[in-house]
Amino acid sequence: MRIQSSLTVEATHGTFGSRRWMELLTAIGSEASIAAAARSVGLSYKAAWDAVDAMNNLADAPLVERVVGGKGGGGTRLTPDGERLVATWREVEAQNARFVEMLNERIAHAGRDLDIIGRFAMLTSARNHLAGRIARITRGAVNDEVELELGGGGRIVAIVTHESTQGMGLAIDTKAIALVKASSVIVGTGLEGVKLSTRNQLPGTVARIDRGAVNTEVVIDVDGGNSIAAIVTNASAERLALAEGKPATALFKASSVILAVSP
Repeated sequence: MRIQSSLTVEATHGTFGSRRWMELLTAIGSEASIAAAARSVGLSYKAAWDAVDAMNNLADAPLVERVVGGKGGGGTRLTPDGERLVATWREVEAQNARFVEMLNERIAHAGRDLDIIGRFAMLTSARNHLAGRIARITRGAVNDEVELELGGGGRIVAIVTHESTQGMGLAIDTKAIALVKASSVIVGTGLEGVKLSTRNQLPGTVARIDRGAVNTEVVIDVDGGNSIAAIVTNASAERLALAEGKPATALFKASSVILAVSP
């Protein structure tokens, strides 16, 4: 993984433009022709003139001017302000490139940390986000069973369609995130010897209880360092005698698990 940076320039009256605008100015300075400069940066003739007009309006003084007469019957050129802006851009761009390269050298071995930072940017309504890698895929007639090994060593199972498996590029060792709504999690206690059809059963300890007017949010620290939040009724919380530090198990069906992967 590498860090990249794209520069923008701001003038007194607001955002001035992107890299392409600055590349257009640079090309005008070397080509002395708006048509040639437009071709070199992949803009149409009209789009180039529109950009020049916008830049001239945004800048404190014109950056590009028309030249009448001369070889070829005239052309365009940068004004002294335009030349100074291009020179400043080149210097800033060079400094930025050196800074980004220094960052990349420092994070050369920080791929795992950057991956974690990327996960933080994902926003969903699901209360539980569990990151891991795909350890097993069992293909069925219609759906696939995908087993995700969590960072702490625990495992959970998800049921997804063939289309989802293929469309998401799911494969062994692919990194994925399991999303589980708190309302889909069942809390159980005293389950020793009890057989349940629920595929995912994560034992742990009650870490936090937040009682509301009707429901109670229960957070269970499960083996491996992960935590699972569940929403239960106040009556259920009282019947189970839930309390911080008490053993409890988070249970949820494989069909309640949604898998997500980074693009």
